[in-house]
Amino acid sequence: MANSSALHRGLVIPAHPLALTAERKLDERRQAALTRYYLDAGAGGIAVGVHTTQFAIRDPRIALLEPVLSLAAATAREHERLTGRTAVKVAGICGPTPQALREAAFARDLGYDLGLLSLAALPGATDTQLLDHCRAAGEIIPLFGFYLQPSVGGRPLSYEFWRAFCEIEAVTAIKVAPFNRYQTLDVARAVIESGRAAEIALYTGNDDNIIPDLLADIRLANGAVAFRGGLLGQWAVWTRRAVELLDAIHDCRANGGRGAIEILASASALTDANAALFDARNRFAGCIAGLHEILRRQGLLAGRWCLDPAEDLSPDQLEEIDRVSAAYPHLTDDAFVRANLDRWLK
Repeated sequence: MANSSALHRGLVIPAHPLALTAERKLDERRQAALTRYYLDAGAGGIAVGVHTTQFAIRDPRIALLEPVLSLAAATAREHERLTGRTAVKVAGICGPTPQALREAAFARDLGYDLGLLSLAALPGATDTQLLDHCRAAGEIIPLFGFYLQPSVGGRPLSYEFWRAFCEIEAVTAIKVAPFNRYQTLDVARAVIESGRAAEIALYTGNDDNIIPDLLADIRLANGAVAFRGGLLGQWAVWTRRAVELLDAIHDCRANGGRGAIEILASASALTDANAALFDARNRFAGCIAGLHEILRRQGLLAGRWCLDPAEDLSPDQLEEIDRVSAAYPHLTDDAFVRANLDRWLK
């Protein structure tokens, strides 16, 4: 796979939001600006067509999957041409098998490196059926496995499923995002016991536990594995700081854990901020609108509109976002965005 060494080294991969106008149509100018922001901030890749991009882009009445994926791929290629730096391009793949295969082929033809394969559309499928689905998609595009928490549409997946999933040759990475330590360990154990820990890059999607996931190996009875980077909705905002954080963690790990206590101590602030942005107290109902609100304040988005007119901040969420933004200014990258916004919006 192209960019495989970078993926295994460890990258910041923001889960790309959807820029809309007040009429809830695609705002192409700001959608491209978001991609430029992430890549200029130092992100090593982008993930498009995922939960943060809003799964409803696939609704035939909305029909935004193809234009959004196409625009992100074109903008990333432009960035690569101007800077000489490549980006790992991850496309979300959803739906029953026929739909998933169509999406995989489209992403491959656009030049996406991997398909982030959601299994949320198959809630009643057996492990055997799920694995057949994954193998079929893996014949088209390298796979980025995805354990999505049930609160935002995912389904529980057994250790046995993940152990068999790791046997699929096309599996290159797994995003672990159940927001649950037991289920996170199921995936880690499956990767270790498959003997493919050196081939399958683990990426945290546990936005509530980013720093602990990245800072230390997971050591189990039969070996160890480490999260290399993150594919995160939280990293769709304040991305420059996310890149600095991952760089600091990589330096810490390369230097025998020097500075680990200080980095670990900062984890609570990041989780507190994430709770406000993701609307944890309301079971994540405002998670996408919360990210949009930060990007709106920075000028990257014109508003926090979602495709569903009923989807917005929860009643108490705006005050929580105000609180964490004031409490943790070191987590924000407002000055970086301000200095570059006009260029990104060209």
